Amino acid sequence: MPAQGSQRSLLGPVNSTPTAAPHLRLAANQTGPQCLEVSVPDGLFLCLGLVSLVENTLVVAAIAKNRNLHSPMYCFICCLALSDLLVSVSNVLETAVLLLLEAGALAAQATVVQQLGNVIDVLTCSSMMSSLCFLGAIATDRYISIFYALRYHSIVTLPRARRAVAAVWAASVLSSTLFIAYYDRMAALLCLVVFFLAMLVLMAVLYAHMLSQACQHAQGIARLHKRQRPAPQGLGLKGAATLTILLGVFFLCWGPFFLHLTLIAVCPQHPTCSCIFKNFKLFLALIICNAIVDPLIYAFRSPELRKTLREVLLFSWEVVTLCGVLLLRRPQEKGLCDQKYSATATKQLLGEEANSWP
Repeated sequence: MPAQGSQRSLLGPVNSTPTAAPHLRLAANQTGPQCLEVSVPDGLFLCLGLVSLVENTLVVAAIAKNRNLHSPMYCFICCLALSDLLVSVSNVLETAVLLLLEAGALAAQATVVQQLGNVIDVLTCSSMMSSLCFLGAIATDRYISIFYALRYHSIVTLPRARRAVAAVWAASVLSSTLFIAYYDRMAALLCLVVFFLAMLVLMAVLYAHMLSQACQHAQGIARLHKRQRPAPQGLGLKGAATLTILLGVFFLCWGPFFLHLTLIAVCPQHPTCSCIFKNFKLFLALIICNAIVDPLIYAFRSPELRKTLREVLLFSWEVVTLCGVLLLRRPQEKGLCDQKYSATATKQLLGEEANSWP
Protein backbone atom coordinates (compact mmCIF):
# COMPACT_ATOMS: atom_id res chain seq x y z
CA MET A 1 0.00 0.00 0.00
CA PRO A 2 1.93 3.01 -1.16
CA ALA A 3 1.64 6.11 0.90
CA GLN A 4 0.75 8.42 -1.92
CA GLY A 5 -2.74 9.51 -2.77
CA SER A 6 -4.83 6.73 -4.22
CA GLN A 7 -2.04 4.42 -5.33
CA ARG A 8 -2.76 0.79 -4.59
CA SER A 9 -0.31 -2.05 -4.78
CA LEU A 10 -2.96 -4.41 -6.09
CA LEU A 11 -3.35 -2.32 -9.24
CA GLY A 12 0.25 -1.41 -9.83
CA PRO A 13 1.43 2.13 -10.49
CA VAL A 14 -1.35 4.61 -11.12
CA ASN A 15 -1.35 8.35 -10.90
CA SER A 16 -2.36 9.71 -7.52
CA THR A 17 -5.44 11.86 -7.21
CA PRO A 18 -4.91 14.97 -5.09
CA THR A 19 -7.26 15.79 -2.29
CA ALA A 20 -9.47 18.73 -3.16
CA ALA A 21 -13.06 19.77 -3.55
CA PRO A 22 -14.92 17.67 -6.14
CA HIS A 23 -14.56 19.22 -9.55
CA LEU A 24 -13.74 18.49 -13.14
CA ARG A 25 -10.48 19.73 -14.46
CA LEU A 26 -8.27 19.36 -17.49
CA ALA A 27 -4.77 18.16 -16.71
CA ALA A 28 -2.39 18.81 -19.57
CA ASN A 29 1.16 17.65 -20.05
CA GLN A 30 3.61 19.35 -22.32
CA THR A 31 3.88 16.28 -24.54
CA GLY A 32 0.56 14.58 -23.87
CA PRO A 33 -3.14 15.21 -24.47
CA GLN A 34 -5.44 17.06 -22.11
CA CYS A 35 -6.92 14.81 -19.41
CA LEU A 36 -10.36 15.09 -17.88
CA GLU A 37 -9.80 14.30 -14.22
CA VAL A 38 -12.52 14.00 -11.58
CA SER A 39 -11.11 14.72 -8.14
CA VAL A 40 -12.83 12.94 -5.25
CA PRO A 41 -12.01 14.39 -1.80
CA ASP A 42 -11.08 11.97 0.94
CA GLY A 43 -13.91 13.31 3.10
CA LEU A 44 -16.53 12.36 0.52
CA PHE A 45 -14.85 8.99 0.02
CA LEU A 46 -15.00 8.29 3.76
CA CYS A 47 -18.64 9.45 4.01
CA LEU A 48 -19.70 7.08 1.22
CA GLY A 49 -17.92 4.24 2.96
CA LEU A 50 -19.59 4.98 6.30
CA VAL A 51 -23.06 5.18 4.70
CA SER A 52 -22.47 1.82 3.02
CA LEU A 53 -21.16 0.39 6.29
CA VAL A 54 -24.26 1.41 8.26
CA GLU A 55 -26.70 0.37 5.53
CA ASN A 56 -25.25 -3.10 4.98
CA THR A 57 -24.82 -3.68 8.71
CA LEU A 58 -28.55 -3.06 9.15
CA VAL A 59 -29.33 -5.57 6.40
CA VAL A 60 -27.15 -8.25 8.03
CA ALA A 61 -28.66 -7.54 11.48
CA ALA A 62 -32.24 -7.67 10.18
CA ILE A 63 -31.72 -10.98 8.37
CA ALA A 64 -29.93 -12.51 11.35
CA LYS A 65 -32.72 -11.41 13.73
CA ASN A 66 -35.76 -12.67 11.80
CA ARG A 67 -35.97 -16.46 11.51
CA ASN A 68 -38.46 -16.12 8.67
CA LEU A 69 -35.60 -14.69 6.60
CA HIS A 70 -33.32 -17.69 7.18
CA SER A 71 -33.84 -19.03 3.65
CA PRO A 72 -31.37 -19.61 0.78
CA MET A 73 -32.39 -16.43 -1.04
CA TYR A 74 -31.86 -14.23 2.02
CA CYS A 75 -28.68 -16.13 2.81
CA PHE A 76 -27.25 -14.90 -0.50
CA ILE A 77 -28.60 -11.38 0.12
CA CYS A 78 -27.02 -11.37 3.59
CA CYS A 79 -23.68 -12.49 2.15
CA LEU A 80 -23.91 -9.81 -0.54
CA ALA A 81 -24.46 -7.20 2.17
CA LEU A 82 -21.52 -8.60 4.12
CA SER A 83 -19.30 -8.46 1.02
CA ASP A 84 -20.34 -4.88 0.30
CA LEU A 85 -19.70 -4.05 3.94
CA LEU A 86 -16.15 -5.42 3.66
CA VAL A 87 -15.59 -3.51 0.41
CA SER A 88 -16.47 -0.28 2.22
CA VAL A 89 -14.51 -1.12 5.37
CA SER A 90 -11.34 -2.02 3.46
CA ASN A 91 -11.41 1.12 1.32
CA VAL A 92 -12.23 3.38 4.27
CA LEU A 93 -9.52 1.74 6.38
CA GLU A 94 -6.89 2.17 3.68
CA THR A 95 -7.86 5.79 3.09
CA ALA A 96 -7.73 6.51 6.82
CA VAL A 97 -4.29 4.90 7.15
CA LEU A 98 -2.97 6.90 4.19
CA LEU A 99 -4.30 10.14 5.67
CA LEU A 100 -2.73 9.36 9.05
CA LEU A 101 0.60 8.54 7.41
CA GLU A 102 0.56 11.73 5.36
CA ALA A 103 -0.34 13.81 8.43
CA GLY A 104 2.44 12.21 10.48
CA ALA A 105 -0.02 10.99 13.11
CA LEU A 106 0.88 7.36 12.44
CA ALA A 107 4.51 6.31 12.57
CA ALA A 108 5.38 2.90 11.18
CA GLN A 109 8.21 1.18 9.41
CA ALA A 110 8.04 0.75 5.65
CA THR A 111 7.86 -3.05 5.95
CA VAL A 112 4.96 -2.82 8.41
CA VAL A 113 3.10 -0.42 6.11
CA GLN A 114 3.69 -2.73 3.15
CA GLN A 115 2.41 -5.79 5.04
CA LEU A 116 -0.62 -3.86 6.24
CA GLY A 117 -1.23 -2.73 2.67
CA ASN A 118 -1.06 -6.30 1.37
CA VAL A 119 -3.58 -7.47 3.99
CA ILE A 120 -5.97 -4.63 3.14
CA ASP A 121 -5.53 -5.29 -0.59
CA VAL A 122 -6.38 -8.97 -0.15
CA LEU A 123 -9.46 -7.97 1.88
CA THR A 124 -10.48 -5.44 -0.76
CA CYS A 125 -10.01 -7.77 -3.70
CA SER A 126 -11.64 -10.80 -2.04
CA SER A 127 -14.67 -8.77 -0.92
CA MET A 128 -15.07 -7.37 -4.44
CA MET A 129 -14.91 -10.82 -6.00
CA SER A 130 -17.31 -12.32 -3.45
CA SER A 131 -19.71 -9.42 -4.05
CA LEU A 132 -19.73 -10.19 -7.78
CA CYS A 133 -20.21 -13.90 -7.07
CA PHE A 134 -23.18 -13.31 -4.78
CA LEU A 135 -24.80 -11.02 -7.36
CA GLY A 136 -24.57 -13.96 -9.77
CA ALA A 137 -25.85 -16.34 -7.08
CA ILE A 138 -28.92 -14.16 -6.46
CA ALA A 139 -29.67 -14.08 -10.19
CA THR A 140 -29.29 -17.88 -10.38
CA ASP A 141 -31.54 -18.38 -7.35
CA ARG A 142 -34.26 -16.23 -8.90
CA TYR A 143 -33.92 -18.08 -12.20
CA ILE A 144 -34.38 -21.49 -10.54
CA SER A 145 -37.36 -20.21 -8.53
CA ILE A 146 -39.11 -19.24 -11.79
CA PHE A 147 -38.21 -22.05 -14.20
CA TYR A 148 -38.08 -24.88 -11.66
CA ALA A 149 -40.71 -23.63 -9.22
CA LEU A 150 -42.04 -27.07 -8.22
CA ARG A 151 -38.55 -28.41 -7.54
CA TYR A 152 -37.05 -25.20 -6.14
CA HIS A 153 -37.13 -26.22 -2.47
CA SER A 154 -35.48 -29.56 -3.27
CA ILE A 155 -32.82 -27.99 -5.52
CA VAL A 156 -31.97 -24.89 -3.48
CA THR A 157 -31.75 -25.98 0.13
CA LEU A 158 -30.22 -24.10 3.04
CA PRO A 159 -27.33 -26.59 3.51
CA ARG A 160 -26.47 -26.31 -0.19
CA ALA A 161 -26.65 -22.55 0.00
CA ARG A 162 -24.28 -22.55 2.97
CA ARG A 163 -21.83 -24.80 1.14
CA ALA A 164 -21.99 -22.49 -1.88
CA VAL A 165 -21.33 -19.47 0.37
CA ALA A 166 -18.33 -21.19 1.96
CA ALA A 167 -16.98 -22.10 -1.48
CA VAL A 168 -17.38 -18.52 -2.72
CA TRP A 169 -15.51 -17.06 0.25
CA ALA A 170 -12.73 -19.64 0.04
CA ALA A 171 -12.28 -19.15 -3.71
CA SER A 172 -12.37 -15.35 -3.33
CA VAL A 173 -9.67 -15.29 -0.64
CA LEU A 174 -7.46 -17.76 -2.52
CA SER A 175 -7.74 -16.04 -5.89
CA SER A 176 -7.25 -12.61 -4.31
CA THR A 177 -4.10 -13.76 -2.55
CA LEU A 178 -2.71 -15.09 -5.83
CA PHE A 179 -3.68 -11.89 -7.61
CA ILE A 180 -1.93 -9.69 -5.06
CA ALA A 181 1.17 -11.89 -5.34
CA TYR A 182 1.20 -11.64 -9.15
CA TYR A 183 -0.52 -8.28 -9.68
CA ASP A 184 2.22 -7.19 -12.10
CA ARG A 185 1.49 -10.07 -14.48
CA MET A 186 -0.83 -9.39 -17.39
CA ALA A 187 -2.50 -12.78 -16.96
CA ALA A 188 -3.66 -11.88 -13.45
CA LEU A 189 -5.31 -8.66 -14.63
CA LEU A 190 -6.95 -10.35 -17.61
CA CYS A 191 -8.33 -13.13 -15.40
CA LEU A 192 -10.12 -10.52 -13.26
CA VAL A 193 -11.51 -8.80 -16.34
CA VAL A 194 -12.74 -12.11 -17.79
CA PHE A 195 -14.36 -12.92 -14.44
CA PHE A 196 -16.24 -9.59 -14.48
CA LEU A 197 -17.41 -10.12 -18.08
CA ALA A 198 -18.56 -13.65 -17.21
CA MET A 199 -20.66 -12.33 -14.31
CA LEU A 200 -22.10 -9.60 -16.53
CA VAL A 201 -23.06 -12.07 -19.27
CA LEU A 202 -24.51 -14.52 -16.72
CA MET A 203 -26.72 -11.86 -15.13
CA ALA A 204 -27.80 -10.45 -18.51
CA VAL A 205 -28.77 -13.87 -19.89
CA LEU A 206 -30.62 -15.02 -16.76
CA TYR A 207 -32.58 -11.80 -16.21
CA ALA A 208 -33.39 -11.46 -19.93
CA HIS A 209 -34.70 -15.04 -19.98
CA MET A 210 -36.78 -14.37 -16.84
CA LEU A 211 -38.22 -11.22 -18.44
CA SER A 212 -39.10 -13.15 -21.61
CA GLN A 213 -40.82 -15.88 -19.59
CA ALA A 214 -42.79 -13.29 -17.60
CA CYS A 215 -43.99 -11.60 -20.80
CA GLN A 216 -45.07 -14.93 -22.31
CA HIS A 217 -46.93 -15.79 -19.12
CA ALA A 218 -48.70 -12.42 -19.19
CA GLN A 219 -49.66 -12.93 -22.82
CA GLY A 220 -51.21 -16.29 -21.98
CA ILE A 221 -53.25 -14.74 -19.17
CA ALA A 222 -54.30 -11.90 -21.47
CA ARG A 223 -55.54 -14.34 -24.11
CA LEU A 224 -57.66 -16.11 -21.53
CA HIS A 225 -59.25 -12.81 -20.53
CA LYS A 226 -59.34 -11.49 -24.12
CA ARG A 227 -57.09 -8.58 -23.19
CA GLN A 228 -54.15 -9.17 -25.45
CA ARG A 229 -52.54 -5.71 -25.45
CA PRO A 230 -52.77 -3.84 -22.14
CA ALA A 231 -51.38 -6.51 -19.81
CA PRO A 232 -48.29 -7.59 -21.75
CA GLN A 233 -47.33 -4.01 -22.53
CA GLY A 234 -47.45 -2.88 -18.91
CA LEU A 235 -45.63 -5.94 -17.63
CA GLY A 236 -43.07 -5.73 -20.42
CA LEU A 237 -42.29 -2.10 -19.68
CA LYS A 238 -42.00 -2.74 -15.95
CA GLY A 239 -39.83 -5.80 -16.49
CA ALA A 240 -37.61 -4.00 -18.97
CA ALA A 241 -37.20 -1.10 -16.54
CA THR A 242 -36.23 -3.49 -13.72
CA LEU A 243 -33.77 -5.31 -15.98
CA THR A 244 -32.26 -2.00 -17.09
CA ILE A 245 -31.81 -0.87 -13.49
CA LEU A 246 -30.20 -4.15 -12.39
CA LEU A 247 -27.74 -4.43 -15.26
CA GLY A 248 -27.24 -0.67 -15.62
CA VAL A 249 -26.23 -0.17 -11.98
CA PHE A 250 -23.98 -3.23 -12.15
CA PHE A 251 -22.21 -2.10 -15.32
CA LEU A 252 -21.92 1.60 -14.45
CA CYS A 253 -20.50 0.95 -10.97
CA TRP A 254 -18.16 -1.93 -11.79
CA GLY A 255 -17.36 -1.30 -15.47
CA PRO A 256 -14.93 1.66 -15.03
CA PHE A 257 -12.87 -0.24 -12.45
CA PHE A 258 -12.39 -3.24 -14.74
CA LEU A 259 -11.78 -0.94 -17.70
CA HIS A 260 -8.96 0.49 -15.59
CA LEU A 261 -7.53 -3.01 -15.10
CA THR A 262 -7.83 -3.77 -18.80
CA LEU A 263 -5.98 -0.62 -19.79
CA ILE A 264 -3.20 -1.37 -17.29
CA ALA A 265 -2.67 -4.69 -19.09
CA VAL A 266 -3.09 -3.34 -22.63
CA CYS A 267 -1.62 0.19 -22.70
CA PRO A 268 0.09 1.10 -19.41
CA GLN A 269 2.30 3.78 -21.00
CA HIS A 270 -0.12 5.28 -23.53
CA PRO A 271 -0.99 8.97 -22.83
CA THR A 272 -4.72 8.43 -23.27
CA CYS A 273 -4.69 5.45 -20.90
CA SER A 274 -2.68 7.50 -18.42
CA CYS A 275 -5.49 10.05 -18.41
CA ILE A 276 -7.97 7.34 -17.41
CA PHE A 277 -5.62 6.12 -14.67
CA LYS A 278 -5.89 9.53 -13.00
CA ASN A 279 -9.56 8.80 -12.17
CA PHE A 280 -8.82 5.63 -10.24
CA LYS A 281 -10.23 6.96 -6.99
CA LEU A 282 -13.48 7.84 -8.78
CA PHE A 283 -13.75 4.22 -9.91
CA LEU A 284 -13.37 3.03 -6.31
CA ALA A 285 -16.02 5.55 -5.22
CA LEU A 286 -18.40 4.09 -7.82
CA ILE A 287 -17.89 0.61 -6.35
CA ILE A 288 -18.76 1.96 -2.91
CA CYS A 289 -21.84 3.60 -4.45
CA ASN A 290 -22.79 0.16 -5.75
CA ALA A 291 -22.47 -1.13 -2.18
CA ILE A 292 -24.95 1.58 -1.17
CA VAL A 293 -27.40 0.80 -3.98
CA ASP A 294 -27.35 -3.01 -3.63
CA PRO A 295 -29.48 -3.09 -0.43
CA LEU A 296 -32.03 -0.80 -2.09
CA ILE A 297 -32.36 -3.19 -5.05
CA TYR A 298 -32.08 -6.60 -3.42
CA ALA A 299 -32.95 -6.21 0.28
CA PHE A 300 -35.18 -3.25 1.15
CA ARG A 301 -37.80 -4.22 -1.45
CA SER A 302 -38.83 -7.09 0.83
CA PRO A 303 -41.76 -6.14 3.15
CA GLU A 304 -40.66 -8.72 5.73
CA LEU A 305 -37.12 -7.33 5.84
CA ARG A 306 -38.37 -3.74 6.07
CA LYS A 307 -40.60 -4.71 8.99
CA THR A 308 -37.70 -6.38 10.79
CA LEU A 309 -35.47 -3.41 10.08
CA ARG A 310 -37.98 -1.07 11.72
CA GLU A 311 -38.04 -3.34 14.78
CA VAL A 312 -34.23 -3.34 14.97
CA LEU A 313 -34.06 0.45 14.69
CA LEU A 314 -36.86 0.94 17.25
CA PHE A 315 -35.24 -1.47 19.71
CA SER A 316 -31.84 0.23 19.31
CA TRP A 317 -33.39 3.69 19.77
CA GLU A 318 -35.21 2.60 22.94
CA VAL A 319 -32.03 1.13 24.45
CA VAL A 320 -29.89 4.17 23.56
CA THR A 321 -32.52 6.59 24.90
CA LEU A 322 -32.94 4.63 28.14
CA CYS A 323 -29.19 4.39 28.75
CA GLY A 324 -28.71 8.06 27.91
CA VAL A 325 -31.36 9.17 30.40
CA LEU A 326 -29.97 6.96 33.16
CA LEU A 327 -26.38 8.07 32.59
CA LEU A 328 -27.35 11.74 32.53
CA ARG A 329 -29.21 11.39 35.83
CA ARG A 330 -26.48 9.49 37.64
CA PRO A 331 -23.29 8.04 36.11
CA GLN A 332 -23.28 5.36 38.81
CA GLU A 333 -26.41 3.86 37.26
CA LYS A 334 -24.46 2.36 34.39
CA GLY A 335 -25.04 -1.07 35.93
CA LEU A 336 -28.77 -0.40 35.98
CA CYS A 337 -28.57 0.54 32.31
CA ASP A 338 -26.95 -2.81 31.53
CA GLN A 339 -29.66 -4.59 33.53
CA LYS A 340 -32.38 -2.72 31.64
CA TYR A 341 -30.76 -3.65 28.34
CA SER A 342 -30.56 -7.33 29.32
CA ALA A 343 -34.19 -7.30 30.49
CA THR A 344 -35.38 -5.65 27.29
CA ALA A 345 -33.42 -8.09 25.12
CA THR A 346 -34.73 -11.07 27.10
CA LYS A 347 -38.31 -9.83 26.83
CA GLN A 348 -37.99 -9.40 23.08
CA LEU A 349 -36.42 -12.86 22.68
CA LEU A 350 -39.24 -14.48 24.68
CA GLY A 351 -41.73 -12.64 22.53
CA GLU A 352 -40.13 -14.03 19.37
CA GLU A 353 -40.16 -17.56 20.82
CA ALA A 354 -43.85 -17.22 21.68
CA ASN A 355 -44.68 -16.01 18.18
CA SER A 356 -42.86 -18.99 16.65
CA TRP A 357 -44.91 -21.53 18.66
CA PRO A 358 -47.70 -23.29 16.71
